[in-house]
Amino acid sequence: MTGQEKSITVKTPDEIRIMLAANQIVAGVLDLLRKQIRSGQTTMLLDRWAEQYCRDHGAEPAFKGYRGFPGSLCVSINEQVVHGIPSKKVYLHDGDVVSIDFGVLYQGFYGDAALTIPVGAVSPEKEKLLRVTAESLDLAIAQVQVGNRVADISRAVQEHVENNGFSVVRQFVGHGIGTSLHESPEVPNYVQKGKSSPRIVEGMVLAIEPMVNAGTYKVKVLADDWTVVTADGRPSAHFEHSVAATADGPLVLSALRSGND
Repeated sequence: MTGQEKSITVKTPDEIRIMLAANQIVAGVLDLLRKQIRSGQTTMLLDRWAEQYCRDHGAEPAFKGYRGFPGSLCVSINEQVVHGIPSKKVYLHDGDVVSIDFGVLYQGFYGDAALTIPVGAVSPEKEKLLRVTAESLDLAIAQVQVGNRVADISRAVQEHVENNGFSVVRQFVGHGIGTSLHESPEVPNYVQKGKSSPRIVEGMVLAIEPMVNAGTYKVKVLADDWTVVTADGRPSAHFEHSVAATADGPLVLSALRSGND
């Protein structure tokens, strides 16, 4: 999920350790869904798996009830960009790409991450879209260096995406994260010309989340007031990690550690 609520906060090492634990629960959910997703499943089934895993690990689903959102999981299929609502009536099919966004609240801190999963064999265009979006996230994370600016993150995403013939969504952005799900600063996936960009400082935690469209960057919101789709109906992909800025470089809190069940 995207947005902004509070001023920039810097986390202590102890707080980052809690956020690591929170994000490992998120990572466990995403890994479970990546392994279990199949044609014929409903998006509501994925939501139930996610919430059960979350609660079994001592956390609460962060999205459920957030500004009225009805699900624990955001499940967005093909041309759906973000904020798709889980449903008993929506089934997955071979050839779909499914963007899964999940967050938790654990010991007062939030975790948040996303990935896009192919269902069975997908088209070459979709394969490239997922690869380029994931690569753009890796390039963005590499820019989480003390002294850099948030705009360096934005530039890394935009250049890689556009050099590969795709477009970055501009209406929705990444964000700071901590004791609120959405904190400052905003982390756009494109360079906002003429707008100042904050410096990255040690202890800053950012949810970086490229949203990349095969066609136009323009999007629209469906009648449910949540589901965001591409304006031209072409597919979209979404990858996200929560990343802490440390003196030693980026610490990807939501990268699955070995031994996580």
